[in-house]
Amino acid sequence: MTDEKWEKLIFMVEEKFGILKREKKEIEEEGGGEVESVEFNGPLGKMKIERILHPRIIDKKVHYSRRIGSESKVDYIYSDTEKVQRLKVYKWSLDQNDWEEITNSTNDFVR
Repeated sequence: MTDEKWEKLIFMVEEKFGILKREKKEIEEEGGGEVESVEFNGPLGKMKIERILHPRIIDKKVHYSRRIGSESKVDYIYSDTEKVQRLKVYKWSLDQNDWEEITNSTNDFVR
């Protein structure tokens, strides 16, 4: 998803449902990145869409030893120029009092 498509999606959500909350957070793990999310009242109740942007993993190095009790370690090498984007959609679950991810396998969209 490009930045233009993301902004177009946000604009469509704002037009149809209105935005309750919009926030952007930095990922402080190795490799870095950012998470941008928008909450709104949609057709399934309170919903949230989230875009996760982080550098592409271009290589993975595994450090290990065949000795008993030794540990293994994985080092990732990230691209300086290429980015990977993921889009996740959540709905608010009253039973769990938390966000529940909507995946392609659920039939929540068919009602």
